[in-house]
Amino acid sequence: MYPEARVTSFIGEHFEPVRLHVKKHPEAMGRFGANWTPTVMIDDADSKEYYRIEGFLPADDFLGQLKLGYAHYLFKSGNVAEEEKAFREVVDELPNTDAAPEALYWAGVGKYKATGDASALGATAQAFQSRYTDTPWAKKASICG
Repeated sequence: MYPEARVTSFIGEHFEPVRLHVKKHPEAMGRFGANWTPTVMIDDADSKEYYRIEGFLPADDFLGQLKLGYAHYLFKSGNVAEEEKAFREVVDELPNTDAAPEALYWAGVGKYKATGDASALGATAQAFQSRYTDTPWAKKASICG
């Protein structure tokens, strides 16, 4: 499936992968709105899309995006008990990937939604003052501080 064992392991633990070849299944490009290959979509059993990754990425970045996509799936499907943990895992395990700042932002939002405690948003804004300061996610979190 993927040459990196960590990626293959994460996919096997959290997803049921389906692979469609563009030339053998051109209808899938239209059905799923795939404009480029590879396109990795994180969907539920009813084909409701929760996250999309387009193009090739190095292993750490791809794993970060997969973990971020899984966390978004948990968040959007209402799994409050696991969503914040999943977002924080991206930040803790893959802090140098493009997925980490977004995960930090959504971890704070998830904690706020779960507890109603606005200090979670302030703590997230505070965290962005020392990490990922030049990212769009830091700007989005600044309103919370």
